[in-house]
Amino acid sequence: MKKSLAVVIVLAAFAGGASAQMHAPYAGMQSRPVKALSDQQIADLKAGRGMGLALAAELNGYPGPMHLLELADQLALTADQRAAVKAMFEAMKAEAIALGEKLIEQESTLDRLFASRTVTPETLQTATAAIGETQARLRDTHLKYHLSTASVLQPQQLHRYAELRGYAGAGSAPGHTHKPGSN
Repeated sequence: MKKSLAVVIVLAAFAGGASAQMHAPYAGMQSRPVKALSDQQIADLKAGRGMGLALAAELNGYPGPMHLLELADQLALTADQRAAVKAMFEAMKAEAIALGEKLIEQESTLDRLFASRTVTPETLQTATAAIGETQARLRDTHLKYHLSTASVLQPQQLHRYAELRGYAGAGSAPGHTHKPGSN
């Protein structure tokens, strides 16, 4: 009997903990400096990292400049290709960092509007529209450099890139045998 009671108590405690987690999925986030962004997201935005924003390009055969530089030897990039991709990477990073900083500030502004209880339908609409525009520009920045990098590669390099990244044979476009944008 005592053993059964102990099992019931342990199960009840576990269920109560799980129930509390289900009802408080955001617990702890209220102390974040920018409520809508995790520390990792802020770090990624400040560093100009892609955060999956260019998956539409990456997974359809348009490599990113950072990944091309990481795989430069395995792809047998020429000196000219390396220089072109490095220049694209530096330009992309500069643009992305500036937009990332802007997005962090815009999210901070939105957070302050709610924290100060000064948010109105008008200020909310203005703030979220600005955030949406910056998010779109940030995504466009990453995608346009994927588009640009594909144009400096040979078809066999694109195919090899897909293989190295684990995309070949998955039934998607990265294994194609022509340059993106060509007919």
